[in-house]
Amino acid sequence: MDNHHHHHDHPENDARYLGLTVNSGVNQPPVVNPYMKRRPRRRQLSAGELVEGILKGDVTMLSQAVTMIESLSPEHQSVAQEVIEKCLPYSGKSRRIGITGVPGAGKSTSIDVFGLHVLRGGGKLAVLAIDPSSERTKGSILGDKTRMERLSQHPSAFIRPSPSAGSLGGVARKTRETIVLCEAAGYNNIFVETVGVGQSETAVHSMVDFFLLIQLAGTGDELQGIKRGIMEMADGIVINKADGDNIGPAQLAQAQFRSALHLFPPTESGWQPEVLTYSGYYELAIPEVWDMVDRYFEFVNANGYFERRRLHQARYWMRETIDEQLRSHFYNNPEIAAMLAEKEMRVLSNRQSSFTAAREVLEAYFNEA
Repeated sequence: MDNHHHHHDHPENDARYLGLTVNSGVNQPPVVNPYMKRRPRRRQLSAGELVEGILKGDVTMLSQAVTMIESLSPEHQSVAQEVIEKCLPYSGKSRRIGITGVPGAGKSTSIDVFGLHVLRGGGKLAVLAIDPSSERTKGSILGDKTRMERLSQHPSAFIRPSPSAGSLGGVARKTRETIVLCEAAGYNNIFVETVGVGQSETAVHSMVDFFLLIQLAGTGDELQGIKRGIMEMADGIVINKADGDNIGPAQLAQAQFRSALHLFPPTESGWQPEVLTYSGYYELAIPEVWDMVDRYFEFVNANGYFERRRLHQARYWMRETIDEQLRSHFYNNPEIAAMLAEKEMRVLSNRQSSFTAAREVLEAYFNEA
């Protein structure tokens, strides 16, 4: 290891954390004992061994398999895909719940408390995250993991930060595959959390059964601050920090959200989204929130929507995966990459229209394929 660490290895040295430095450590002298052998590297487990471990609920095996799903190495990918195929028959028996909220809404505290509440009923809980920005922030949920203090120490909880590899599509597909493994390992409650900004909600919505939106009261313009698209996805809106002086404003916000929801077209499931208030910090009205979730599941199981939606989601992910593979096959082709650069120059200098340029690149690609 060279001793001048790159800046990003130590996020603590960022200007935002002035006054907190982490030194890179000292170059160690060579080991003196000539008879010491290097520890052999841990043998790569086969797909069969991983699956066997996962089905027993072995967390180490589960973690290793998830790491392989997230790996960019082709050999890891092929093992991972085999593990997923073999786990599929044992998956699906869980409640998948998407949780989103604007930054500052107290999501981590809430997930901690909601998770403990769910685990009191027995069973196991996996908390996964989709955060395409985690490339930049180097995994915000890791900070959250310390904020989910009790949950991260709970033996029946498995917490996994967002895979940091690239595009939202890639991150989302990996999370969806991780859900399959978690379910096969006996996790019958899955929380998928997202950062409450941008496109990641749509991705989460495409892999969960129930979508919970955490809001705050007290700013007076609650409804402006939240994108209509996210509100339309919500099966339940819960307003956090309904405690102390904030109870009045929280109830006011609740009334505003209720009336806003009435203006939306009816949901596909026929379920009328509910708006509740609670306090994550003081752990108030937590059972009420989960009673609503229970009512939703009874409702969609009774009218057949639950099964229908899961089948739609499976088809959606098939298409998404095809799209993603096609795109990467195209852009990773060296001849195409060279041709693209050249065509872009022509388009940018107005020597060729974007349409003919695109057509020529595609023709070259299809002739080669």
